[in-house]
Amino acid sequence: MKIVFLGTPEFAVATLDAIRQAGHEIAAVVTMPDKPAGRGLQTQYSAVKNYALEHQFLILQPENLKAPDFIAQLSALQAELFVIVAFRMLPEIVFTMPPKGTFNIHASLLPNYRGAAPIQRAIMNGETKSGVTAFFLNKGMDTGDIIEATEVVIHEADNAGDLYERLMMEGGKLAVKTIAAIENGTITVTRQPQIDPAQLKTAPKILKEDMHVNWDRPACKIYNQIRGLAPYPAAFTVLKNTQKESFNFKIFKARICPEKATLQAGSIEIEMHRNIKIHAKDFKIELLEVQFQGKKRMACRDFLQGFNFENFTEIAF
Repeated sequence: MKIVFLGTPEFAVATLDAIRQAGHEIAAVVTMPDKPAGRGLQTQYSAVKNYALEHQFLILQPENLKAPDFIAQLSALQAELFVIVAFRMLPEIVFTMPPKGTFNIHASLLPNYRGAAPIQRAIMNGETKSGVTAFFLNKGMDTGDIIEATEVVIHEADNAGDLYERLMMEGGKLAVKTIAAIENGTITVTRQPQIDPAQLKTAPKILKEDMHVNWDRPACKIYNQIRGLAPYPAAFTVLKNTQKESFNFKIFKARICPEKATLQAGSIEIEMHRNIKIHAKDFKIELLEVQFQGKKRMACRDFLQGFNFENFTEIAF
C-alpha cells in the first residue's frame, strides 16, 4: 500500500521500519520541525527524521498542520492510508484525507490510559499488564474505533524503559498486521466503550509534581513511582544540608525492604557507608541507583564512596 507515516520519537521508528520491511511504499514521512537543543543550541533532528534520511524518504516538517501548502503536498501524494505513532493531534482535514483512513498505534490498552504518558502512568499505577492498540483517528484524544490490541505483561521489576522497548516492538508488529487487514478488506472495528470518565485511567503528561517523591506514602506506591519514571525523567527527592541548602537527588532504581519503617517518613539510614534506606509510611526503601544534582548517575554503593551523607540529613517534602 502507499502510506504516509507520521511520527517523531524513537518509539515511532520501530513501526516505520516494520512497515518498510513489509514492503509497503512510504510516500512521505511527516515529523516535527527541527529544533535547537543542548548547550550549543545545535539543530537536532527527530529520530524519525534520521531514519527517513537514511532510507531517502520524502520528509515533510510542517509548523502548521492546517497550512494550505502542507495540505496540498499531502493531497498530491495520493496515499491510500496514513499511519501515525507518537505525533501531534491531527486536524480533521488531514486524518480524513486518505481513502483507507488514518490509524494510530497507541501504547496502552484503550480506552484506559489515553494521553501523553501511557507507559509511565501504567507502571506508576501498579498495573500488571499494558499493551498497544491500533485505532482509527477521530476528533477526540485516542477515542476512535479500535481495530485490534496486543496485550503485554508488566513484570514486577520492570521500569518504564523496559516496557517502552517491548511495546515499541509490538507496535510495529501490530501496525503491519493492521495494514494487511485493511489492504485485504478483512478489517473489523469496535467502538470504544462509553465508560464514565471518572472510571477511566488516564495518562496526562508527566509534570514536576509527579516526579517529586512524597515519602509519607506506602512503600509500594513509591516503588511504582520510581520505576514508572525510570530512566526518564526520573523520580527525585530533595535533600537539605546543614546550611538548609536544597539539592535534587534523582532515584532510578530501588527496592522495598522487608523491614518495617520505624522512624518518621523520609528519615534516612546509611548502613556501613554502603546502603541508603529511606523510611516510607510502612516499610523502608533501599536506593540502588541514584544521581545527586550536578553529578553522574551511579550505583548507590559507588555514590557513597565519595559523598559525605552526614551533611545531608533532611528530606524536604
